[in-house]
Amino acid sequence: MQFQLEDAVAVLTRTPATLRALLKDLPSVWTTQNEGPETWSPFDVVGHLNHAERADWIPRAQIILQHGETQPFPPFDRLAQFEESNGKTLGQLLDEFAALRAQSLATLQALKLTDAELAKTGQHPAFGRVTLKELLATWVAHDLDHIAQIVRVMAKQYAVEVGPWQQYISLIHERKR
Repeated sequence: MQFQLEDAVAVLTRTPATLRALLKDLPSVWTTQNEGPETWSPFDVVGHLNHAERADWIPRAQIILQHGETQPFPPFDRLAQFEESNGKTLGQLLDEFAALRAQSLATLQALKLTDAELAKTGQHPAFGRVTLKELLATWVAHDLDHIAQIVRVMAKQYAVEVGPWQQYISLIHERKR
């Protein structure tokens, strides 16, 4: 599937409502459990998505558009959510994510990106040269990856309880992350 901005926005627009429908008002046993040491709970994932809205997608897009490869992206702290989410409820994080995403999408729409702009390049601290199109495609895949992660973590909470059906529940046997 080739990247089309309107197709990407269709997914990005739905992510906050998807997470809200899946997680809002669930008992905390579903939202605070993880897969073991150094893994994330659904609560942690939503916090991570909030941090990414503030520090990754639109800020990096603006760096590409304004500076190209002359200004590398600042490193992204993949664990910032642990401090930033401290003292917040999942409901607060979900509300924050919806507001941040709406802002991001409004900014993205206001950019009125052309194909030439989507082809512009920036400098990623680990990957080197990346295009704006690749950054925006990654934003979509990142959302989908974390939705899958949340669902996997939740499914694994019943790994023992499903008994012999474990063999048919692929989420229980997929890789940790």
